[in-house]
Amino acid sequence: MSIPLVNLKRQHHELQTEIQAAINNVLARGDFVFGQELELFEKEFATYCQVEHCVGVDSGLDALTLTMKGLGIGRGDEVITAANTFIATALAIHHVGATPVLVDHDPVTYNLDPRCLAAAITSRTKAIVPVHLYGQPADMDLIQAVAAEHGLLVIEDTAQAHGARYKGRRCGSLACAAAFSFYPGKNLGALGDAGAIVTDDADLAQWLRSARNYGSVVKYHHTMPGWNSRVDTLQAAVLRVKLRYLDRWNDRRRQLADRYRELLAPAEATLPGQSPDVEHVYHQFVIRTGQRDELLGQLHSRGIGAGIHYPVPIHRQRALQKKCIVPRPPVHTDRFCDEILSLPICPYLTDDEADQVAAEVAASAISPVSA
Repeated sequence: MSIPLVNLKRQHHELQTEIQAAINNVLARGDFVFGQELELFEKEFATYCQVEHCVGVDSGLDALTLTMKGLGIGRGDEVITAANTFIATALAIHHVGATPVLVDHDPVTYNLDPRCLAAAITSRTKAIVPVHLYGQPADMDLIQAVAAEHGLLVIEDTAQAHGARYKGRRCGSLACAAAFSFYPGKNLGALGDAGAIVTDDADLAQWLRSARNYGSVVKYHHTMPGWNSRVDTLQAAVLRVKLRYLDRWNDRRRQLADRYRELLAPAEATLPGQSPDVEHVYHQFVIRTGQRDELLGQLHSRGIGAGIHYPVPIHRQRALQKKCIVPRPPVHTDRFCDEILSLPICPYLTDDEADQVAAEVAASAISPVSA
């Protein structure tokens, strides 16, 4: 038995004919940078996210970094985000010269806890970056209310929430801008690195289009010292194909999550919570157990590719250990990093494979986490 955490081979086998045709069209035109497929993808993805503009860039990290630069966030500013997110969120804040301020997460949803924001806000706070972690939208109404009270920007980190909805609205349409990653293992993934920013702000979108291309929108005329952060046309062509399947894939992820909840109900593991206001897309299905490492080892020995997202919190990482502010101890982050375990939940997982994963977890001699 071999069940990988993400099975991209099955996905690409099913889509092989469509993807190859899309690539062949780009090869025939020869428009490898800023080609027709990128223009079409940007329009289609903006429509999908219920916003006016989409600007493709070369990674999720650049999407966040350039968005903050375009919104005027920089040296001397502080930006609040979740302590339990992937390091890229904090790196983007650091790369624009601002200071990441890390707050704890809600123990049920794993998302940034809006109740932690007030204690983290200072005269230097410029923005809040909620992360829709594991595919579940953050509590945007409460976050936006705090931001409005203090005059702060809100930027969505949507790297794990392609297609998710909060109170009926797509993630990506819930703040002044949102940053996506299309890393291959995402719910919507390219065949390499790629990213995008979506926004209703026409001025920001125009700035981003210039910034990603050496500060130029007219060839050889540069209005700012920009970057080289462009999506290859080939990647855009692949993303256009996959976007047509995204809702179906997300539906399948939710089916698998429901199956896991039913099968794992008797197990000594804490299952992920879900807000009633959201449509979760289960980029990851994360359980908690008091014997995580033992369970992980057992699953790996049985060929099951479980994983950990993320074993070392940002404030413990050498790269940013002395470059972050942690206003209050993130007790849930510090504790959960030793308990969380991601089970396979990609849309090409079969029911039989999900049953096997659940059976192995349920049969394990693991202990529950304390309240």
